[in-house]
Amino acid sequence: MSNLNAVSFREEQGRYKGIFAWIFSTDHKRIGLLYLYSIVSFFLIGVLLGAAMKLELLAPGKTVMDPATYNAIFTLHGVIMIFLVVVPGLPAVFGNFMLPIMIGAKDVAFPKLNLLSWWIYVFGAIIALSSLFMGGGPPDTGWTFYAPYAFKTNTNMLPAVLGAFILGFSSILTGINFIVTIHRLRAPGMTWFKMPLFPWTLYGTGWIQILATPIVGITLLMIVGERVLNIGFFDPALGGDPILYQHLFWIYSHPAVYIMILPAMGAISEIIPTFANKSIFGYKAIVISTLAIAFVGYFVWGHHMFTSGMSGTALYTFSLLTFIVAIPSAIKVFNWVGTLHKASIQLETPFFWAASFLFVFMIGGLSGLALGALATNVHLHDTAFVVAHFHFIVFGGVGFAFMGAIHYWFPKIWGRMYNTRIATSGWIIFFIGFCTLYLPMFFLGVTGMPRRYYDYVENFHGPNIVSTIGSWVLILGLVIILTNLIRSAYKGEKASKNPWGGRTLEWTVDSPPTLENFEEIPVIDRGPYDYRKNPE
Repeated sequence: MSNLNAVSFREEQGRYKGIFAWIFSTDHKRIGLLYLYSIVSFFLIGVLLGAAMKLELLAPGKTVMDPATYNAIFTLHGVIMIFLVVVPGLPAVFGNFMLPIMIGAKDVAFPKLNLLSWWIYVFGAIIALSSLFMGGGPPDTGWTFYAPYAFKTNTNMLPAVLGAFILGFSSILTGINFIVTIHRLRAPGMTWFKMPLFPWTLYGTGWIQILATPIVGITLLMIVGERVLNIGFFDPALGGDPILYQHLFWIYSHPAVYIMILPAMGAISEIIPTFANKSIFGYKAIVISTLAIAFVGYFVWGHHMFTSGMSGTALYTFSLLTFIVAIPSAIKVFNWVGTLHKASIQLETPFFWAASFLFVFMIGGLSGLALGALATNVHLHDTAFVVAHFHFIVFGGVGFAFMGAIHYWFPKIWGRMYNTRIATSGWIIFFIGFCTLYLPMFFLGVTGMPRRYYDYVENFHGPNIVSTIGSWVLILGLVIILTNLIRSAYKGEKASKNPWGGRTLEWTVDSPPTLENFEEIPVIDRGPYDYRKNPE
């Protein structure tokens, strides 16, 4: 398969030199890394904003900032983490880098469109973040931009909303690219049911990106119209309806949660069979449940609005559908655990991330059922319980899967191994910090502490102290993990083609891959997780 004189995609001499060789490259691997570096940079800003909020909540009353600053910080934390980190997250980084290799292609279907989507991402990010530095102060509405406050506040809303609108185009273009790539560029012999599970989840994600993102785009434009032209879509004084805004926003933003979590589930579905040395249990069930999540995810948006005022029929319909959408996720968890049953498990860092993903994802999912039930939701809506649930799913699910994926594919992307002892100790510290940070919020929410408040009454003090200390532990773990990875990318020992014994196609090419991935396109004659015979 490999050629001894082959040059890796990093050393390939193109038309441009230096940084231009990266930012004008149409190679899917370079674009994946451009996304990685931008997303990690924004993630670190988001983490610092989150830590600042936790510092404020260390004690009742004013600790380090006033209420207006706190509102601006949680808005920015949300906008950065959702629109700049978690939605592009796994698809933009590992989807771009791994998808063509895993299906046996030389690149994505539209390489120039792929580069354009990164440029749009950066442009949207710059516009959204410019709201920090313009007159009027940063936006203070929360990342959801709820009407009518979103068009009444004097803060600098327009750049944030327009930035989010522009970022939507990046998401749509990536989705189109992935769907066409998967339809048109699979290697000969790779039928739909011989495709690995990570590409399958990217396929489901691509459809959500194409079909749901335009809705939020239109909704954000309606807010711009409301602010600039006084149109009156959502303003009751002009005959509008603020509840309409919530419906339009969540019709996109609930499927967006599945844009975040599906690729994460795909990455976990790659890591678990590799380290279990065993074919994935129930391959077709995982594929069908992926498509079921992508489909049913469109019909549950109302569960964000149980206390906003809807008809009884709407309430119990949305509640029922919320319980139904939990079933495909439960099927996946069952299949992952089934894969691990009686397996000869290889305990490596990516596996620890995958195992802890199962743990936090289960807590996040089961707490979601408490929010999906009407009777409990009335008490828990807009409390710290929702914050805990959300972070267990989005940070615990997507964040842990991202960490698992980067430790799993690191040798393939950089061609070097990292120090596993440091990586594992970083994981332990991060995991302890994560649980210490978010578990107390469940208790706080049940006892009635509202979310988004910069102050609280004295009897919430204890759990808030624990939670804030957890944020420091988590950041310590993060620093250890990142330092280890960055150092290893330059100085780690050289990696072999297949350090973990994986069976999918990316472990048959060089580490790091050559510009066109394959010398000759492979012909597929077996399923993706065939552990019965040794890899060639």
